[in-house]
Amino acid sequence: MKKWLFISLILLLMANTLNAQFNENPILNKQNEDKKLLNWGYFLGLNQYDFKFEYKENAPEILVSKSFGFNVGLIGEVRLNEFLDVRFEPGLHYGSRLMGFPGFDDQRDALREVKSTYINFPILLKASTRRFGNFKPFILGGGSRSLNLGSNEESLDDNSSGTFRMKKWVYNYELGFGIDFYLEYFKFTPSIRGVFAITDELVPDIDPNSPWTGNIESLKTRGIFINFTFE
Repeated sequence: MKKWLFISLILLLMANTLNAQFNENPILNKQNEDKKLLNWGYFLGLNQYDFKFEYKENAPEILVSKSFGFNVGLIGEVRLNEFLDVRFEPGLHYGSRLMGFPGFDDQRDALREVKSTYINFPILLKASTRRFGNFKPFILGGGSRSLNLGSNEESLDDNSSGTFRMKKWVYNYELGFGIDFYLEYFKFTPSIRGVFAITDELVPDIDPNSPWTGNIESLKTRGIFINFTFE
């Protein structure tokens, strides 16, 4: 409940900002901001990671309990023209997922907490509309490569010892949208983005018939980012 209250407060602040920007004759801020070849900034935000499973055989599904994590990173942007920019957004994304495996009576065997710290390297194409007063909507998309510092890929222990293993490197595609707000001293941008892994991240247990990984064909990360950018 506290998490959703926090998000509601953020949306309320965004609504107040929108109301201020929709004045009939606003004073234009940062008029030359988008004319520069290079732009720099940073972002802060929230994330919520999930898993997409593909199974070898029909069986009770693995349940995933999601929680909110945080994002922080830098932004480098190259202007192509009035409507298109290329962005590089290296960042750190921390999140946690709790998986519940069916068929176990002991909670220590049934539950596995996966704490992931991703260093993400996305290259994105940002397509914007014309600027309206002090705001400008946009969509963006592209690809990324992520390094999972908590993967346990090289661990000799597996789920029989309580260790869930994933691959260190994963490739993703990302899609999102947002609005640039031109404030008096900087450009503020709230955005929402989905990230979708395209490579299998699972490191199977040593036992091919493992009750944890034996029936998993592939495991891929899905996530949503709510970022707040300052340029």
